Amino acid sequence: MSYKQIKWMILLIPTITVGLWEYIRHQFLMPYLSMDAGNWLTPVIVYLVSVTLLSRLFKMLEGARAALEQERASKAALEARDQLARELHDGIAQSLFLLSVKTDKAERGMAGTGHEHEIQEIRKTVHEVNAYVRQAIAQLRYVPGHTAMPTGVSLQGQVESLTQETIPGAQVHWELDSHFFTPKEQVELLACIREALINVRKHAQASHVQVEAEGNSLSWSVRIQDNGIGVSGDPLHLKDRYGLRITKERAIQMGWSFSLDSKPGLTRMTIGKGDT
Repeated sequence: MSYKQIKWMILLIPTITVGLWEYIRHQFLMPYLSMDAGNWLTPVIVYLVSVTLLSRLFKMLEGARAALEQERASKAALEARDQLARELHDGIAQSLFLLSVKTDKAERGMAGTGHEHEIQEIRKTVHEVNAYVRQAIAQLRYVPGHTAMPTGVSLQGQVESLTQETIPGAQVHWELDSHFFTPKEQVELLACIREALINVRKHAQASHVQVEAEGNSLSWSVRIQDNGIGVSGDPLHLKDRYGLRITKERAIQMGWSFSLDSKPGLTRMTIGKGDT
């Protein structure tokens, strides 16, 4: 029953009750009921109706009002979070991107001057801050205690959209339910997948990229693999692969496993939980 309907019922029930009682009283009870007794019974009947029906309607009205106020507060909070996310994206995230471009330019201009290490440290810091800002933007777009995907979009839909934006020709085979993950886990997993795809796009020179996921709530794995040139040595210790190290740290913080195998023609990054 809607809030408006409850208010109309509270207004109409006493009126209808009194009118119905007076009609029955004058049409059928006049020979048996005196005028004074009828006058005394009228407020008694109204009181009994108020105690039984109206008290329940008042409780329903209070519940509807509380739900409406909570909905308004949630909407206001969501709008504030979305506004903050837009400000972060349009301000800090764009500034960090520009700073990254300037860092690349400075690195090329200072090549051979002995300051390469300092430039690499600046690049690392910019990359880490950019990752944290984008993670904060993603978290702001989700309401705690609700599903992590906006407007009913599943985790698979988010992964497919992210993959097509990053590497349009990549294939996605996803067999993991969104409900297996908390909102924070979904945000972190998407961040890991995004970083892996960006790394493939920048370095792998691959013609075939695939994102696979399988498992259940207790045991699952997500794999991003490509047929690119691979990486010689330990890719997690290369000076220009800060994103991979940040991804590993993020996975470990979430209690997930992380592995990266690379050779010419096949590079695979795996994030998982359990024995899958």
